[in-house]
Amino acid sequence: MNTKTLFAFFAGAMLVGCGSTKIISNDLATSLPIETSINLSNITDDKAPVTINPGRFTLETVTYRLPRVIQGTYSVSDFGKYVDDFKALDYKGSKMTVNKVDTNTWTIANAKELDKITYLVNDTYDIEASGGIGKDTPFSPAGTNLEPNNYVLNLHGFIGYFDSLKNNQYKLDVTAASDYVRTSALQNVSSKVSEDGKTTTTSYFAPRYFDITDNPMMYGNLDVEEFQVGGIKIVLSVYSPNKMHSAASLKETVFKMMQAQKAYLGDINVTPRYDIYLYLSEGKAESPKGFGALEHHTSTVVVMPESINKVALAESMIDVVSHEFFHIVTPLSVHSEDVHYFDYNNPTFSKHLWMYEGVTEYFATLFQVDQGLVEERDFYNKIMGKIEGSKRLNDAMSFTIMSENVLKAPYKDQYLNVYQKGALIGMCVDILIREESNGNRGILSLMKELSNKYGKNKPFEDDKLIEEITAMTYPSVGEFLNTHVVGDIPINYNTFFEKVGLEVAEGQIEANYILVNGAPIVSGAPDKGIFFVDSVLENSFWKEQGAQPNDIIKAVDGNEVTLQNANKVLGEVFGWKPGRDIEVTLERDGKEVIIKTTTTQGYTTGKALKQKKDATDAQNILREAWLKG
Repeated sequence: MNTKTLFAFFAGAMLVGCGSTKIISNDLATSLPIETSINLSNITDDKAPVTINPGRFTLETVTYRLPRVIQGTYSVSDFGKYVDDFKALDYKGSKMTVNKVDTNTWTIANAKELDKITYLVNDTYDIEASGGIGKDTPFSPAGTNLEPNNYVLNLHGFIGYFDSLKNNQYKLDVTAASDYVRTSALQNVSSKVSEDGKTTTTSYFAPRYFDITDNPMMYGNLDVEEFQVGGIKIVLSVYSPNKMHSAASLKETVFKMMQAQKAYLGDINVTPRYDIYLYLSEGKAESPKGFGALEHHTSTVVVMPESINKVALAESMIDVVSHEFFHIVTPLSVHSEDVHYFDYNNPTFSKHLWMYEGVTEYFATLFQVDQGLVEERDFYNKIMGKIEGSKRLNDAMSFTIMSENVLKAPYKDQYLNVYQKGALIGMCVDILIREESNGNRGILSLMKELSNKYGKNKPFEDDKLIEEITAMTYPSVGEFLNTHVVGDIPINYNTFFEKVGLEVAEGQIEANYILVNGAPIVSGAPDKGIFFVDSVLENSFWKEQGAQPNDIIKAVDGNEVTLQNANKVLGEVFGWKPGRDIEVTLERDGKEVIIKTTTTQGYTTGKALKQKKDATDAQNILREAWLKG
C-alpha cells in the first residue's frame, strides 16, 4: 500500500443465473448480486448519483456503511463524509426512515420493505484542494474525481456494503458519455448504448465487496497503452489535462521497469494483469495536491504534478510504481489475518508494517541496482538518504507497536518511517541471510518461501510471524528482529555495512537543486513567501550563483512563486537535471537579483556510503551477492 508521498519536502466467475434462489445469507433471500450503479452522465455540483439495490431482505433492520479506513492507507478517510441526500425507498417508491448512526453508517428499519438506496457522492479532489472537510480528507490517490473530462473512480468512495454481506457478489453499472475512454480490471460483462447514442452503460462483476474496493477505474479523455511483460498484461492509463504527457511517452519507461521487476522476482507467482492509473494534476487551486500512489492488489493509482518534466516523471514512476507493484509479494501473497479479514470501519492492524511497506520499499530500491537500472553509487545514496530520514523520526520506537497502533498518537506521526527505517530493516535482514547462507539466500528467497507456505488465500498468525521467519532462516535473524523491530534498540548500520565491505565516511556527495542531505533548502512564511534558508550555502550550485539565506524566490523561469503554487513550481525545480537553462528571480533587501545560467551538478559535504579500500575478498563476494543476487 502505499500512500507514499512523492514530494515529502513540502510539509473468472460468471453472474449467477436469474433463476437461482439458493439462500447464501441470513440477510438476503436470493444469491443474486447486489446491484449498484454510478451515473457519471448526471453529475451536478461535482456530485454523482449512486443507487444500491440489494434484493429482498429477510431481516427487520439492516445496516449500510461506507469505509472509514481502506486497506493500504493506514489513516482515517471517512468516505461517509462525502455522501449527501441519502435515501431509502420501499417497493412503492416511498421514502423510508433512515437513522444515521455515525459518519459512515446508516440503519434502516422494516428492511423487508426496502427496495433500494440512493445518494450523491462528492468529488474529494475538489474538497482536498479547498482545505478539506476536517483533517481527514482522503489522500489524492485514494480519493475520487468528478471533473468533466476525467473521473477517478476509487470505488470505495462510491459503493458501500451491508453488514455481513461483504462476501456477496456485486454487479456495478457505470453510465458515462459514449465517447469517454474507460478502463478497469473488473470483469466487464456487458455494455449498452442509450437510444440517442450519447451515453453507454458498462456492467461489471465483482465476486465480493473486497473486489469493489480493490479495483479502481478511470473514465474520460485519457489515453491507454497495453503491453506484455512476461506473462503479465500491463494496462497504463494516463490523464494529462494539457496533454503534456501520455501513456505512449511513458510506455518504454514502465516496460523496462516492470521487465526488470519481473526478472528480479523470478519464479514468484504474479498477477496475469496489472493496471496503472496515472492522474496528472494541473496545478490549479482546485487540483489535488497529495502526490504519490496507493496500491491495490493488482493495480495502483498514482497522482503527480502535470508540470513535472519528462525525465523527472520517468524517475518518479520508477520509484513510486515499482514500490506499488512489489506489493504483489506482500501483502498480496504474504499477509496476516488483520489484512485478510479487514474491517473497513473498525480495523485492527498487523504488527508487521516493516514487512508490508518496509520490505516492499527495500525491493523497489534494491532491484534497480540488481537489474542495472542505477549505479551502485546511486543505490548507496538512497540508503544513506533513508538513514538520515529515519533519524529525523523516532528511531527508538518499537516498530511492531507502532504498526499495531498506527491510527493513534504518537504512533501515527511515525508512519512515514515505514519507508525509511522499514526499508533499512529489510536491508539488514537481507545482509544477515546472505552472510549466514554464504550468499546463496536473501530476503527475496525468504518472501518466496513465505508466499509458497501461505499465498493470497491463507493468512499467517500475526504473533507467530517472527518465530516462523527465524525457523525458516537463522537464529541471528530472529535475534535482530526481536531486538530492533519488536524491541526499541536503534540499529547500528555500520555493523551491517562492515559485513559487505562498506563504510560511512565524510565526503562530497551530490545535492539536489531543492534538497541538501534530504532536507529542503527553502521555507515559507505568510508575510514573506518562499525563501532560501541557511543550508542554501551548503549547496555548491546555489552558492556559486551567489544565492543567500533569506533571499525570497519571486519567480522561476518566468513563473511567479507563491505559497499557493510553491508545491508545483518547486516540484519542477526538484526534477531539474544538469544542462538546463534557467532564470530565477530573487528579492534581496528589497532589490531584485536575477540568476540566469545553465544548471550544473551541485554538491554538498555529508556522510556517504562507500566501498572500503581494504575490504576483504569475503566482504566483496558477499557485497556482490547482496547487490546482484
